[in-house]
Amino acid sequence: MKQLLALSAIGSDRTGMVHDLTRAISDCGGNIIESRMSALGSEFVMALLVSGNWHSLAKVESEIKKIAEAGEMTVQVRRTETRPVRGDMLPYSVDIVCLDQSGIVSSVSGFFSARGVDIAELDTHSYAAAHTGAPMFSIRLVINVPSRIHLGVLREEFMDFCDHLNLDAILEPVKN
Repeated sequence: MKQLLALSAIGSDRTGMVHDLTRAISDCGGNIIESRMSALGSEFVMALLVSGNWHSLAKVESEIKKIAEAGEMTVQVRRTETRPVRGDMLPYSVDIVCLDQSGIVSSVSGFFSARGVDIAELDTHSYAAAHTGAPMFSIRLVINVPSRIHLGVLREEFMDFCDHLNLDAILEPVKN
């Protein structure tokens, strides 16, 4: 029977870091079924969902602990389960672009949380505007909207919210 292990790791960014961790998982019989990896400043961060039988995941946990003890990276592992499919939720994509300012992610996540909307994914990125060099910020979310929420009302409230904070945004159904 397949089991799941959620794993997060952070360490100084260096060539081979991804290979070292993923090789250890593979050598133990684990299978990476989902991952997010990115350089954040001078650190490299990985979040992985690993599947395997009980024995292979126990070996993964042991090997990952050895990597962490060697001081190469800080690692957290947690046994988990498959996320249940929520038939009462509608997936929507949200894209936001604005001048960089403090508190944007908190404000956006607060807007959705107050309405009972689940955030499934959230990615942010800071960059300089093409011609002016102004500090810009982008957010990409995938949200799950409960079917009880009227989408027209949510969209109108969200656009008013964005206008108030001077955010350019798009809210649309996820395209499969």
